Amino acid sequence: MSAAPLKTTPLADMHRAAGARMVDFGGWDMPVAYGSQIEEHHAVRTDAGMFDVSHMLNVDVTGDGATRFLRKLIANDVAKLAAPGRALYSCMLNPQGGVIDDLIVYFFTPDRWRVVVNAGTADKDIAWMKRVAQATDANVTITPRRDLAMIAVQGPQARARVFAVRPDWAAASEPLKPFSAAVIDADTLVARTGYTGEDGFEIVLPADQAVTLWNDLAAEGVRPCGLGARDTLRLEAGMNLYGQDMDELVHPGEAGLTWTVSLKDADRDFIGRQAIEQFPAPAAFVGLKLQSRGVMRAHMTVQTPQGPGEVTSGTMSPTLGVSIAFARVPAGVKAGDTVTVDIRGTAVPAVVCATTFVRHGKAVEAS
Repeated sequence: MSAAPLKTTPLADMHRAAGARMVDFGGWDMPVAYGSQIEEHHAVRTDAGMFDVSHMLNVDVTGDGATRFLRKLIANDVAKLAAPGRALYSCMLNPQGGVIDDLIVYFFTPDRWRVVVNAGTADKDIAWMKRVAQATDANVTITPRRDLAMIAVQGPQARARVFAVRPDWAAASEPLKPFSAAVIDADTLVARTGYTGEDGFEIVLPADQAVTLWNDLAAEGVRPCGLGARDTLRLEAGMNLYGQDMDELVHPGEAGLTWTVSLKDADRDFIGRQAIEQFPAPAAFVGLKLQSRGVMRAHMTVQTPQGPGEVTSGTMSPTLGVSIAFARVPAGVKAGDTVTVDIRGTAVPAVVCATTFVRHGKAVEAS
């Protein structure tokens, strides 16, 4: 049986024309780099870079029961969102407390919301959302929006570059605080969010307008960047990747995501709550900095005084010049401890630290 053809974003032809190296990313034909991945990484840390993230799926959740439905569906509490355009990050859990996906939810009105889900989990996410809506008899309509594209513009100069090419967006989007968005028109959303640890925007717009915006930003000096730089940037910034750092067998607490779970309202019976409350996380989620040469990678064994653990994500940090990683280790391992990582049969020392290594272009002191 032949493999299914890869899905493409509205910018796929442009990526190829620009000489991008393309890879299969969860069934999508995506650029991993346009040349030097390291240069792309540094462009985001020092200036401005842009990413095609149109493989991610925007999902509109509308109807009189939308708020109640989302309070049941996800672990964070959307009732926190009162101002139009405000957003929050959360996990969507199964009844066992495992992470089905991590996502961002935007509030517009009590009967109109938007959820942005990961590309590789989009189909199962939609199926799960519809199943929950049916089981709870929620009065909601769930609408996947594959007619939309999404471009992330990130870096200390990102917002200025966006305003330079779309000055008419500035009035609505310049005052935005982090984790908030401005609706420019019916299908254009400018959100002050990102996956790099830098300032910037994630812009949702009609698919047929994506190429023009990309070209305009490139002409303004914004550097096209691929998935390779996005991965090193997000890891430096302490941001998890679904499928590596968490999945349906991992509780939020085992992935450093306890802060995305809201237990404040005792009457809110969200899916997975009972499992989380009855079975506290047996493992800790920590950062590691390698103390010698080598590069930590996912699935490498970590030896600690409390027992073995495992690297979930690892890379060479372009900003710090050392290898960094996330690891799931036994409870009791704490910042400042020295552990060893098995790198091709050699036990290499690493120091335990916080999972955020770089923020706004600067190294975060280990803690």
